[in-house]
Amino acid sequence: MTPPSTLDASFQQWLEQAKAAGLEADIAQQLARTAVCSPWFDELLSVSGMADVARWVTDPQPPGADLDALSAHWPLGDLDLAKADLRNWRNRQMARLIVQDANGQSTARKTARAVSDLADIAIRCAVTYAETHWTEQWGAPAPSQFGEPHQSLVVLAMGKHGARELNLSSDIDLIFAFPSQGEVSNGRSHEEFFTRVGRTVIQLLDTRTPEGFVFRVDMRLRPWGQSGALVSNFAAMHHYYTHQGREWERFAMVKARPVTGAPAAQAELEQDLKAFVYRRYVDFHALGALRRLKSMIQKEVRRQQLEDNIKLGQGGIREVEFIAQAFQLIRGGQDIALQERGTWPVLSMLADEGYLPPDVSRELTDAYGFLRDLEHRIQALRDEQTQRLPRDDADRARLAWSMGFDSVEALLAKLAHYRERVHHHFQQVVAEDAESSRALNPDMVALWRDGQCPSTDGDSRDTEAVLAFRNEAAVKRLQGQARDNLDQVMPMLLTELSGNNRLASGFEALRPILEAILRRSVYFVLLAENPDALRQLCRLAPASPWIANLFAQKPYLLDELSDPDSLYRLPQRGELTDDLHQTLLRVPADDLEQQMEVLRHFRHGRVLRAAACEVAAMLPLMKISDYLAWVGEVVVEQALALAWQQMVDKHGRPSRDNGDWCELDFGVVAYGKMGGLELSYESDLDLVFLHQASAQGETEGPKVIDNVVFMARLGQRLIHLLSTATPSGTLYEVDTRLRPSGNSGLLVTSLTAFEKYQNSKAWTWEHQALVRARFIAGDPELQTAFNAVRQDILQRPRDRETLREDVIQMRRKMVGHLSSQAQKGKADEVFHIKQDPGGIVDLEFLVQYLVLAYADDHPEVARWSDNVRCIKALREAGVLTGEQADQWLDAYLTLREHTHHAVLSGTSTTVPVAQMTPELARVRELIRAQWQHWLGAESPAEQPPQ
Repeated sequence: MTPPSTLDASFQQWLEQAKAAGLEADIAQQLARTAVCSPWFDELLSVSGMADVARWVTDPQPPGADLDALSAHWPLGDLDLAKADLRNWRNRQMARLIVQDANGQSTARKTARAVSDLADIAIRCAVTYAETHWTEQWGAPAPSQFGEPHQSLVVLAMGKHGARELNLSSDIDLIFAFPSQGEVSNGRSHEEFFTRVGRTVIQLLDTRTPEGFVFRVDMRLRPWGQSGALVSNFAAMHHYYTHQGREWERFAMVKARPVTGAPAAQAELEQDLKAFVYRRYVDFHALGALRRLKSMIQKEVRRQQLEDNIKLGQGGIREVEFIAQAFQLIRGGQDIALQERGTWPVLSMLADEGYLPPDVSRELTDAYGFLRDLEHRIQALRDEQTQRLPRDDADRARLAWSMGFDSVEALLAKLAHYRERVHHHFQQVVAEDAESSRALNPDMVALWRDGQCPSTDGDSRDTEAVLAFRNEAAVKRLQGQARDNLDQVMPMLLTELSGNNRLASGFEALRPILEAILRRSVYFVLLAENPDALRQLCRLAPASPWIANLFAQKPYLLDELSDPDSLYRLPQRGELTDDLHQTLLRVPADDLEQQMEVLRHFRHGRVLRAAACEVAAMLPLMKISDYLAWVGEVVVEQALALAWQQMVDKHGRPSRDNGDWCELDFGVVAYGKMGGLELSYESDLDLVFLHQASAQGETEGPKVIDNVVFMARLGQRLIHLLSTATPSGTLYEVDTRLRPSGNSGLLVTSLTAFEKYQNSKAWTWEHQALVRARFIAGDPELQTAFNAVRQDILQRPRDRETLREDVIQMRRKMVGHLSSQAQKGKADEVFHIKQDPGGIVDLEFLVQYLVLAYADDHPEVARWSDNVRCIKALREAGVLTGEQADQWLDAYLTLREHTHHAVLSGTSTTVPVAQMTPELARVRELIRAQWQHWLGAESPAEQPPQ
């Protein structure tokens, strides 16, 4: 087949160069065709020359023998030479595979197997080199129970690599393990030794050099993800998967395959993991877990507009794999034949064993082969791991030609056919039956389609907003499928609103949301196909202007409405960690932009769920606050892990005083609302950053910098991840002014310097702030050390009279600057629930005063950072009476509920005194009286500072 006219000039140019190089006509045709199909190969030809590339792609020597010959001459310690040789070897092998693929000399399955074999060869070579290097440095590990003279690293290949079905340009997901604890010859632990080996393996394979890379390595599937140890022994692996393993980790382990290590050690680990993956009973629970996982992916597809992604989009590669996994996880415990790793062999077995009709298995196999073949051709374009159809016309023409089609249209038609068949079978096997929507109200159908008002008597104002929206220019401009989608959902939406007798008010609340998604008609499809989502939208948006505005600003949150069970159930902290970790696993480890988007989608989606529960009065305030704090903790924790990894990739790890390398010796301490577990929907984060790296040390490289510089940049990067505005908004505004010496101090402080500052230079108000300080992310050892420092400072003996004067003066300054009287000059006309005398801050100051005044006699009162538990501790210590504690708790919760409700209802936290409820007036007077009782001073507003 001749190339398209747009590509013919390039084809002819390469043919001429091939002839000039004296190549045979057949090989010349192959190289020219491949250069047209792959700009990456085109560049390789330009750099390396026709003759050399021709020799590579026709070399009959096995890839392993080729690499063995190279590695035999690597001097120990010369990582640069090893890296360069590995990358050049990889480029030669990939060139050979791309030529075979582009010229129809291979199938998708054979190419996938060949790439997987290359990954195995590269890993084994890297492990051998790394173990030899570190054995030379530290000595050999102890023998294992498997008869080895010394233990060796066991590398588990996960995902498509484990199944021997790798993409042409794919990451490799790995887990590192070693048989048992012990020591190497110089006394270092096995964990330290194999951690060094693992890091060297990653450097050899993953680091980008002028020659490129070998394989991008992703270690996020290991136990505890990025926060977990890089290498685990077999016993630790067993304990983790027995007691902590999640459903999604079962799915990941289906394809796990040991690549290195002694055969007996591989078999032992493999057998242990199979017990985790496969149940002895028919496990229909796995089907529900797969549905939930697929639902999460579908949300990401809509949010990121990935409909052209042939892996994640509807009817794509992932749906075929889900079908295979569903049968494996449900039946694999009883039917050993299903414990295969690859999708292709499992599809065949499903027909052989009678789980699927032969014609269905055949359709899925054909579709999977086509999709994987197309995936290879997409990735061959520029050696990138992507499954999205290119938007560039020339690249689409390249794809069509390389796949054997006369036109792009013919390719897309064939693709649409296969995706339609895959999705049909997926719906039959995995998806749940969709709930039917409410019967349409004929009046609402006529209102939207014809602009005809309901025939029943009613206020015409009920339909004015609907008709105004219907006649908007932007609505009238909609055509084709977009208009059809809108026309499908609008009668359903109006029927839902009219059925709840809130057509006018409800539609006014929804109108900004509808206007926001007019050009994103995928959301109209979502609402039309998910009656539950439509129902929840019509329930929540009219009930809360804050929620309605959130949907208008962030339409991707509409996805959260499709599952009411999840919407109105707030998971525990561990579940939040799992959810975010799973989502980030589907983003390439080097795609910072998309990682930031995922963090924002996660945070805003989970905060929406809290607001839905509060609007629906399904959970009390304290559970809402705890949950919002957990969301913040999980987001900060994951953002820190990302920032740390990015810094380590560039500079290596900082050093400790004892000569070891730091393993995230960094901590995030939250003050204020976050520290006090009082986070609201729009709260900022007051953060202080600590570290325990050596003050005089430097990083391990490749780009060596001082530890202090590393930690400062790490703090800056973390702030960037949290506060930078992206298309999905910001995560949190971050305020770091509470650090030692405020804005003039270091952004990141050593714990030693922090302790010294708190003991010698901190003002009383800084110790008040420390009462509400809480370690939320980072190194557990640093957390323990910080908690000890905090406790020691807070329970230090203080002169209560001096403390009382300091607290009063600080409060007066705040009233002078922040209260409603200061802002508006209307004393006693309005009451600001937080800042005014008798408000939340007065009560917080009282709690802080009592903690600082009595912690030397009662250390337990300084243990907690939140007001509720501080008040309870003060009662248990006898500082407060039971009646006083109950009154304080009631007052505090009452005021907090008012602030939450004000945010959700879009009203002010400043209340006219004449309109205050009796409850609010009672609380205000109670707090004023308690201020007088404990501090012996009138309300801070009535005694201006001298």
